[in-house]
Amino acid sequence: MPDRNGKRKTREQLSKRRIPELGYYYIVTDTEATEHNYMVGLRDSIPKELQGKLVIKVSKAKTVELVDQAYAQASLLSQYSEPWIVFDRDQVEGFDEIIHAANQMGINVGWSNPCIEVWFNAYFGAMPTYQNSVQCCNGFSEAFFKATGQKYKKSDPDIYGKLNHFGDEQQAIRLAEQKLKQQWQSGNSTPSQMCPCTTLHKLVQEIKEKIKGHA
Repeated sequence: MPDRNGKRKTREQLSKRRIPELGYYYIVTDTEATEHNYMVGLRDSIPKELQGKLVIKVSKAKTVELVDQAYAQASLLSQYSEPWIVFDRDQVEGFDEIIHAANQMGINVGWSNPCIEVWFNAYFGAMPTYQNSVQCCNGFSEAFFKATGQKYKKSDPDIYGKLNHFGDEQQAIRLAEQKLKQQWQSGNSTPSQMCPCTTLHKLVQEIKEKIKGHA
């Protein structure tokens, strides 16, 4: 394939083109503990010279206001071209509407149904079906103790590191994508009805793939 000057690009140039450079991410979540700690752990796992490209904010506003906050801040900070909101199904009212509004405004969404622990569980090779967040947390707590010998705490600041140390992130991504496709193939595309399911893996996968391209 020739470039703008008519010269044929090398295989190395084409390879670099396929993997976009890590851009600036502005990630907003509605919890000070679990989601925030996980995202901070993800940020701290990438090369130090790139960590400044991931800004993680906790919104004290209602979940329904996450979209507006992410949009407003991303607009003010034009370099943050990848705005995301991260939140759980849990008992959130208007869950589907929030996701739809985000998509309409160009905001990416890392949602989990029924809660983020269903994504955590994927690190240990399974995404069991739980009807609510309480059951999901309890089930993951058992899986976490079995894998680590430690008691799970939602406020654990090292949750990302432990999931990667005792679990398998690439396995988790494959499993989460498989579950998502199964929902679509069954004709179910309404997030509140897609359980167990998550899209948080897409954010993790995107960042990690771009980091590999950087290396």
